[in-house]
Amino acid sequence: MNLNILEDINSPEDLRKLPAEKLQEVSAALRKFIIDIVATKEGHLGASLGVVELTIALHYVFNTPKDLLVWDVGHQAYGHKILTGRRENFHTNRRLNGISGFPKREESEYDTFGVGHSSTAISAALGMAIASNLKGEFSKHHIAVVGDASIASGMAFEGLNHAGVTKANLLVVLNDNAIGIDPSVGALKQYLTKARVGYKPKQSNIIEALNFKYFGPVDGHDIAGLLEVFEQMKQIEGPKFLHVITTKGKGLKKAEEDQVKYHAPGKFRPDTGELLPYDTAGLPLKYQDVFGLTLVELAKKNKKIIGITPAMPTGSSLKFMMQAFPERAFDVGIAEQHAVTLSAGMATQGFKVFCAIYSTFLQRAYDQVIHDVAIQKLPVVFCLDRAGLVGEDGATHHGVFDIAYLRCIPNIIIAAPSDETELRNLLYTAQLDLKLPMAIRYPRGRGVKTNWETPFEKITIGKARSLKEGDKIAVLSIGNRAQNATKAIESIESEKIGHFDMRFVKPLDEELLHVLFRKYEAFITIEDGTVVGGFGSAILEFAAKHDYKAKIRNLGLPDNFIEQGNIDELQEIAKISVEYIREEVVSLLQNL
Repeated sequence: MNLNILEDINSPEDLRKLPAEKLQEVSAALRKFIIDIVATKEGHLGASLGVVELTIALHYVFNTPKDLLVWDVGHQAYGHKILTGRRENFHTNRRLNGISGFPKREESEYDTFGVGHSSTAISAALGMAIASNLKGEFSKHHIAVVGDASIASGMAFEGLNHAGVTKANLLVVLNDNAIGIDPSVGALKQYLTKARVGYKPKQSNIIEALNFKYFGPVDGHDIAGLLEVFEQMKQIEGPKFLHVITTKGKGLKKAEEDQVKYHAPGKFRPDTGELLPYDTAGLPLKYQDVFGLTLVELAKKNKKIIGITPAMPTGSSLKFMMQAFPERAFDVGIAEQHAVTLSAGMATQGFKVFCAIYSTFLQRAYDQVIHDVAIQKLPVVFCLDRAGLVGEDGATHHGVFDIAYLRCIPNIIIAAPSDETELRNLLYTAQLDLKLPMAIRYPRGRGVKTNWETPFEKITIGKARSLKEGDKIAVLSIGNRAQNATKAIESIESEKIGHFDMRFVKPLDEELLHVLFRKYEAFITIEDGTVVGGFGSAILEFAAKHDYKAKIRNLGLPDNFIEQGNIDELQEIAKISVEYIREEVVSLLQNL
């Protein structure tokens, strides 16, 4: 088998020059290429391995980029990127100034729609198909590739529901591997599980009920079979649905056996799939694990505690609650809106509901936060994991807008712990006698303490704490940016600098702020969210309201989208690194 065959493929046009019998060789070479690169550079592995044959068949049969191909989420799009002119640059995947880990319109004409969040592909492809009809381009094909976890989302059903009453030349390809990041859940998953290659469940077909022409299930690793069925699809008018059965991690035994771990496994041996050892002895826990373990500890004493997550039990560490109290912890699938309103419904009945959700994904349930939770003053606790910069997943996954978009909503408490002990105590406080909804935001990755498991202490809502007193410049930090601020201040060694961990963005500790503005000449605010409408804006509003004239400098994310890179690199770009904070403080000192 010729594993060098990829060297002659720089575009789908090159792929289509090959005879069909050569595509199996392309498949083997492409799979090996992905494994070899991801083994050393890291990234999303399992999803892309599972769709190698599907990717090749789509680009071989359809005339991309004229025919428009949309990948839902984009975890599975590595093969697509490699076949569309990015093979030589693929080693830069998810790296600073490299190619994005997800399809991105400005990166390639083959990336027809920017993705990163689930369940958007059907709506996007339908929009393209209707637009093509309006332009008289009736022979143009529009393909959306959607996973079985994503298709259970409400937005996917909205797209299917609309498409079924159109004449759009739309093909929805369901990549059914029974798993998203975690195993898929819900009634639709149970229905899909009954489907096998060549066999449809006897009960009424959900897709056909929506006026789609349904085909399948077919074997997603049979290239010849895929070519045949796609050629058939090209001849059929209107909305079509192809059900494809695949294996996530196909071609790497370890990835097939442990599909959750090998979704994004880190570094591993490309020949065996064995994960490379990573010594975690003595390292602090991840914030997500502090959350998960603390919630279990609290739930043992408080039987009213409920845990809910939209498809992130492993990523949020709600898995610990699900293992300890399966009747009180729920994975609702990729359904952020439902998760929030479900939480609200439970809260009306007196339960202490902790909704664990990534900051970037809470954006998808904004109306529910306002209408179903905040207006009704229901004490739902939003545990916003991955708040701030998250690194290599880039702009679609950074949790940098939550402070700004939550701060404008009445009745919501917004808190951010500076370390694991603070997170632990905020969770404890939230389950006591909370009268309003509360958002607790914390970052991706490891904390800073190994002795975080201390006795619980109640934190007074809206009260900050002093970390260092001074008399000229007050540094006001929120969340774990306190760590960078502390290092910067310690490096200056000046008694003129004070540092205050504000803990709460809303309500602000106005009592303390009045004291500080009467004492200090200048202020620096530090956050890992957008400065537009963020924590710093709240401080500026306070100063303006009370006619304080101190100098105020706001450090945070600029008014543009931050792309991929490691956390240190991105902090430098955003100008919230230790060194930049130090420079700002020194500059202020020199100008007072």
